[in-house]
Amino acid sequence: MARGYDDEEVKTRLINLLHDSKTGLSGVEVSAGLGINRVTMTKFLNVFAAEGIIKQKSIGNLNLWLVEEGTEHLQFPDDYFKVQEKYLQFLINGSESAVYNLIRNCISSKVNITKLMIEVIIPSIAQTQALFDDGKIGKSEHQFMNGIISRSIQIANLVHFDQESKKNVIILSSDSQSVLHTEASSAIFRSDGWNVFSLGDMSSAIDVLFDLDLKKLLTKVWKSKQDLMIILVFSSTEEGLKFFSESFSSIKGKSEKNLYLILSGKIGRKTKIKSDLLTDKLEDIIQWSQTKFENL
Repeated sequence: MARGYDDEEVKTRLINLLHDSKTGLSGVEVSAGLGINRVTMTKFLNVFAAEGIIKQKSIGNLNLWLVEEGTEHLQFPDDYFKVQEKYLQFLINGSESAVYNLIRNCISSKVNITKLMIEVIIPSIAQTQALFDDGKIGKSEHQFMNGIISRSIQIANLVHFDQESKKNVIILSSDSQSVLHTEASSAIFRSDGWNVFSLGDMSSAIDVLFDLDLKKLLTKVWKSKQDLMIILVFSSTEEGLKFFSESFSSIKGKSEKNLYLILSGKIGRKTKIKSDLLTDKLEDIIQWSQTKFENL
């Protein structure tokens, strides 16, 4: 950003400086505290504010800089467990701004999006569901927390990654209970260079005409049959998995050898559902998909 200064070092020192001040510091005080001239420091402050790391508060004619709640210097991979604890704590307390600032903080600290989703977001989805199932939170609170999780995932989705035209995936859910998993997996695939077509909750489309709708979508987004196309379905029920499996089977032609179906959910031992991969582990889905691409 500025010649002669390491951005990460300045960020770390700034966060520590502002953490030590409960009332905030003026730009002059920050500049003096870090030993950086005011013009250069102003550039740093504006960039870090845009990243959501710090914020400015006006008191009369005085402008003070404060560190956002949930902000601290993070180092990965060491701090994933710390982030997981803080994320869940902020989530349970209903501290929306702290959750979002924590995610922005992770992104500015060069977090791996895949590991962020798998080690922080996915466990939090399961833990909030467990709180609801155990009667420790009500439906309204559960919905509120799910909304926070969803919006925090969208923050991660704002990060730009170059896309590979040969890697394509359609991601959908057969019910509202699995929507957050579709959003988290979409963020992971995007961060790994996939072209993601996220459909969200498709429970309202479960009817005899869905296979035709899916065929039309494939025609629109899958330009070359030489490219890889994966359809990933999340479902909390066997019925949902079975429906989409049957729909897929009815549209896949013999020439579409690069079209695959992944089903994510749990089924009974005696239940037989046709797919190219059936698992409830997101790590396996990511690895299997990447292997298919590498073998394309």
